[in-house]
Amino acid sequence: MPRLLGVDIPNNRPTVISLTYLYGVGPSIARELCLKAGIDPTTKAKNLRENEVATLAALLDNDYTVEGQLRRQVNQNIARLREIACYRGMRHRKGLPVRGQRTRTNARTRKGPKKTVAGKKGVKDLR
Repeated sequence: MPRLLGVDIPNNRPTVISLTYLYGVGPSIARELCLKAGIDPTTKAKNLRENEVATLAALLDNDYTVEGQLRRQVNQNIARLREIACYRGMRHRKGLPVRGQRTRTNARTRKGPKKTVAGKKGVKDLR
């Protein structure tokens, strides 16, 4: 199993698909990497030679922000928004959707499971 930037990429998939397992590498960047490295995108990852893997690692390291460095950059951007207390930072802080989605219904991914509030319906007095 080839290892790029500390991540094991799957053996039995084409190289162009295997590269997308890296954080920050999507289909278009994976195709671009294969083109720059001179690797056939349909070659299975297990058939890559040592020098081809080294070429891919060097290209990723020099030309792209991926994996740990990209995760750190995203977290720093979110921390900056929180620190300056802008609207988006406050939404991050409260754990609510940041990009304008509705929250009256839906938004369960950000808000978590439903918290039922007792006594919401009008309770009739028994007299």
